[in-house]
Amino acid sequence: MSEHAARTPKLALHTRMLIGFIVGAGAGLLANVYFADAGWLATLVTYVADPIGQLFLRLLFMLVIPLVFAALILGVVEIGDPQSLGRIGGKTLVWILAVTAVAVTIGLVLVNVLQPGLGLPPELADSLLAESGERTADIAGKGGAISGVDLLLNIVPKNPIAAAAAGDLIAVMFFALAFGVAATVLRTESTRLFVGAVQGIYDICLKLIGWIIELAPYAVAALLFSITSKLGFDVMVQLARFVGTVLLALGIHFFIVFPILLVVFGRMSPLAFFRGAQPALLTAFSTSSSSATLPTTLAVTEERLGVPRRVARFVCTLGATANMNGTALFEGITVLFLAQFFGIELNLVQQITVLVLCIFGSIGAAGVPGGSLPVIAMILMMFNIPPEGIGLILGVDRLLDMCRTVVNVGGDMAGSVVIGRSEFGRGTETVAHVDETPAS
Repeated sequence: MSEHAARTPKLALHTRMLIGFIVGAGAGLLANVYFADAGWLATLVTYVADPIGQLFLRLLFMLVIPLVFAALILGVVEIGDPQSLGRIGGKTLVWILAVTAVAVTIGLVLVNVLQPGLGLPPELADSLLAESGERTADIAGKGGAISGVDLLLNIVPKNPIAAAAAGDLIAVMFFALAFGVAATVLRTESTRLFVGAVQGIYDICLKLIGWIIELAPYAVAALLFSITSKLGFDVMVQLARFVGTVLLALGIHFFIVFPILLVVFGRMSPLAFFRGAQPALLTAFSTSSSSATLPTTLAVTEERLGVPRRVARFVCTLGATANMNGTALFEGITVLFLAQFFGIELNLVQQITVLVLCIFGSIGAAGVPGGSLPVIAMILMMFNIPPEGIGLILGVDRLLDMCRTVVNVGGDMAGSVVIGRSEFGRGTETVAHVDETPAS
């Protein structure tokens, strides 16, 4: 028996995650079709599926703050030369702004051509608004508190410990970057000891995440079962034009824009990239969180895509909060969709303003499920579009959140490849081993 077990190869993690996805989604849809009103289904979702999925997410989020802090410090220290740090930081900023601008432009063009907001029956809108009134009011309240000045000031934390406790990643990242730059400049014995301790924190986080990620297939099945058993087909059919527009725009950006950038600037085969990035992309889809996916993103970018560690740590860690291509694209489409629905016309100048707001609003959005909703509410109110309209998209937001998170994480890894190539030339060619390397 033990010899047979030893001869049986263990399925790769991404294969097991795919199986979990198929089982969870399939079982959820069947449950929705045949047992939608059954009491036992609500009990199963509330007390089994949801807790399993949420426990997995909590385990991942538990490690985000120490991992971000350690990875950014080590990334800055390993770059070493402050001039080199400025160069990589500048390239990362250019990548974020340029690629996000392309993403939002794709979304705005498609929503103007397809006009998804004109296809929803008013009675459905009234029903969804009534069902989601309390939640949308809460989101709108959060959105109203956000401003460009607040986003700028909040980059510098008054209390880094409080920022970490509140999950304010941008503030934590600024604090870590400042620590890393100072450690790079000092180069004293005590500084080297501190960096060694930070390396230990980083290694421990990666070991813990390795254990946690083994639970991913079960968590994927639980999360997908919970979503599909509640959602079913009804709301998806009613909102098909909106969903289709978002998915089409995300698909164009992910399968056309990214491959072009990889070939032209990264000199990497898109097929090799997508094969190597598969575990991180599946984790992003199942968790709907760039922050929760960060440990897997870092491992995949270094080990399977061959990006130099110092570049991967810096670009991916910064990108987990700041590089939100898919989120910005989604925000732009949603704002114009709701403007169309409520009969509010936005001229070209206003739409360009939306584009700019989405670019910088996505940088301030939290890298967690639903993190873009307060930003959308802020933009809606700026253009006198009823923010309660967010209730129209809440029913399908989780599915779209999963998809746009894939684009966000894919953008981080693609940016790492391109920037790694520009810095180290041949450092991103080590991808031939991807097929032989099991996911872990």
